[in-house]
Amino acid sequence: MENQKELEEHMYFLETALLKGEVRKSVVRLNELIADDFIEYSSTGEIYDKENILNRLPSENDPQITMSNFQLRYLSPTAVLTTFKVYIESKQKYSLRSSVWKLNNGKWQMTFHQGTITGS
Repeated sequence: MENQKELEEHMYFLETALLKGEVRKSVVRLNELIADDFIEYSSTGEIYDKENILNRLPSENDPQITMSNFQLRYLSPTAVLTTFKVYIESKQKYSLRSSVWKLNNGKWQMTFHQGTITGS
């Protein structure tokens, strides 16, 4: 098992990858990062599954998202919770984000994500 610092750096890398336009446009990369049982409660109130994400994100414009306040919490030896704040340049909005990642067959995949709009 990775040590906490290495795991935190790895999860930060995975979360920031999902914010990048080139990753969001890649069905192959999204399929690697998102678990088959994925569910998202979006900041707009919509509920998405993996199929919706794979169909929707590649056709969207890059929203130009920046992350801050990243934190990681262990839920179990094979599951972690990440929390952070993002600024979405294209919408000029902030949101608080949380994700649950599970270790599936030796690779980390996001199984749950939630975004909540915040004032700043």
